[in-house]
Parts: sequence; C-alpha cells; structure tokens
Amino acid sequence: MSGDFWSQIFGFANYGELLVLVHNSIIAGAILGVVGGLIGPFVMTRDLAFAVHGVSELSFAGASAALLFGVNVVTGSIAGSLLAALLIGVLGSRARERNSIVAVLTPFGLGLGILFLALYKGRSANKFGLLTGQIVSVDNPQLLMLVIISLVVIAGLLFVWRPLSFASVDADVARAKGLPVSGISIAFMVLLGLATAVSIQIVGALLVLSLLVTPAAAAMRVTASPFLTPLLSVAFAVTSVVGGILLALGGGLPISPYVTTISFLIYVVCRIIGSRQRRRGNNGRTLSAPVVSTLGGGHE
Repeated sequence: MSGDFWSQIFGFANYGELLVLVHNSIIAGAILGVVGGLIGPFVMTRDLAFAVHGVSELSFAGASAALLFGVNVVTGSIAGSLLAALLIGVLGSRARERNSIVAVLTPFGLGLGILFLALYKGRSANKFGLLTGQIVSVDNPQLLMLVIISLVVIAGLLFVWRPLSFASVDADVARAKGLPVSGISIAFMVLLGLATAVSIQIVGALLVLSLLVTPAAAAMRVTASPFLTPLLSVAFAVTSVVGGILLALGGGLPISPYVTTISFLIYVVCRIIGSRQRRRGNNGRTLSAPVVSTLGGGHE
C-alpha cells in the first residue's frame, strides 16, 4: 500500500516520453514564475494578498462562464480578473474598505464559478483544471497568448516601478510629492488582474497565491533589499512552478499540490534563515552595549 502510494506521487516510468508533452507548460511555468516573482513583492508591500484571492475567484468565474458558453477560456479569465481588479482598485482606496470589498467579491465569484461548472456538460477534467491547474493543456495559441499578456504585465511593471515603489512604501508622502497615487493603484490592480488570469491556467484558481504571494513572502524573510527581493522572488517562483510541473508529470497528478509544497518548503527555509539572521543581529546589538559603556567609562 505504501509503495503504491509513493509510486503514484513520484512515478517516473516513461518520463522522457512524457516530458515532450509538457514542453509548452514548462515554458509557460517559467514565464509565469518571472511575472509572479516580479509582481509579488508589490502585492506584499501593498498588503494585497487577500485581494489576489478575490481576483482569482472572479477570474475563475469568468473562465467557467467561457467554458460553458464555448468562448476562449483565457479571455473569460482575463475579463473576470480585470472586473475584480478594477472594482477593488476603484472602491478599495483604504485597507479596511478593500478587505470588505474582497470579502464580498470572493464568495460571489466562487459561487458563480461553481454554478457555471455545474451547468457545463463537457469533460470533467476541464472543470477540475480551472480549480487545481493543468500541465498538458497549454497548446501553441494559449502559450502565445500567455507570452503576450506576460510581456504586457512585465512592461507595465517596469514602466511604473519607481513611482509604484514610492507609493507602496508611503502613499501619503508620494501624494504630497504630486504622484497620482490613485491612478498608480488602479494601474497596478489591472496588472495584478492580468497576472492572476494567466496564472490560473497553470496553477488553478484555488492555489494562485502560491505563485503570486508565497515566493515574495519567502524572499522578504531573508532580505530587505529592493534589488535582491524581486530577484529572489522570481527564482523561488520559477523553481516552484517548473519543479511542480516536472514532479506532477511523474506522478500523473494535478500540478497544484507539487507547486504549493515546493513553494511552502522554500518559505519555511527562508523563515528559518531570516529568524537566525535577526537573532544574530539582536545578539550583536546586545553585546555592543557593554562595550560602549566601558569605553565611555574609561574616557571619563
């Protein structure tokens, strides 16, 4: 029983033949890792982790509606994401308001998505894939659309990087300096909506946080550098998604458990490293106080 269990999770029979089937998915996963890694630190700094979940649920509803009515699923996913992102960006200017809006949108989007999937009479794998991700469903047109949308998100982030960083750290000061903080916030939410929509195609609606939040949260545990944080976040996200795809292929199971497990383990390791770094820093400050006191006493 135990052997069958582990062979089902980590089975690598005919792995080379299967690897050819997920060529597009590996490319897509690497691209999404870059997008998620770049946008994730801003999500954390702006306290939008909960908002990502709300956007993903409306994206799921849009994708489910597209599946039901025979429309392109990515188009439906983008429509749902952008609708949620704009609502949160326009109506949720303050954290308390934003959390309330997200709390209202999340069950509404999930309920709509479940309704559309219940009405859909097609393959059950298509339904399941919207929630938990798929590894063999990325064809050339989907990959092209994913690349285009990802490039738009990356270009948009690079364009607003400096003002967005300023507004994310201290919105009041940024507003006093004349920056259009509200416009920047809405623009970022649109980029976040697009990133969420394309991420759902690989990791699924329920677990998109593992791509857009967890890698950045892990990176921020080990460094506060504005340069190193996005680089580490990208590295962690790419490792999680590509590693999850390769492991899921061996087991023939949904990708999401593998991606989330890798992402979680990276976070745990970074948290341990960060705790040790802070402990060393505190010990250094504690030890320096008697030395300063002694030097001061001798001088007097």
